[in-house]
Amino acid sequence: MRILGLDVGTKTIGIAVSDEMGWTGQGIGTIQRKNLRSDLQELAHYIKKYAIEKVAAGIPINMDGSIGTAAEQVFLFIEQLKGTCDLPIDTWDERLSTVEAERVLLEADMSRKKRKKVIDTVAAAIILQGHLDYINVTGAPAL
Repeated sequence: MRILGLDVGTKTIGIAVSDEMGWTGQGIGTIQRKNLRSDLQELAHYIKKYAIEKVAAGIPINMDGSIGTAAEQVFLFIEQLKGTCDLPIDTWDERLSTVEAERVLLEADMSRKKRKKVIDTVAAAIILQGHLDYINVTGAPAL
């Protein structure tokens, strides 16, 4: 089963996809957000291209565990996505995924300019990998 990982932001959507066995997640790109219709069409393209069977969307939960404005916006986006694709959509707590992505890119000695271009893709891969690890350890889908 191939799973699409999403890091949904206000300006971009980071995209990652799992291998067919569901063991690893690889970042594959970023969607520059224009409007809801365009964003959903681009996601539909990735879903078809990679024969996606499930989506894992990162939810930016506040550090204290509460749901803030950013998380509410992602939940609204997920509802819109559900209306355009007939796939299960799991959510994943993405706290600190961008911080981890930044750390990985700094360790790779990537310039600030290059980091800015790929950070959302790397964050999506981190979100997806966390989701895959949970599934593979527990044998159950994340809620």
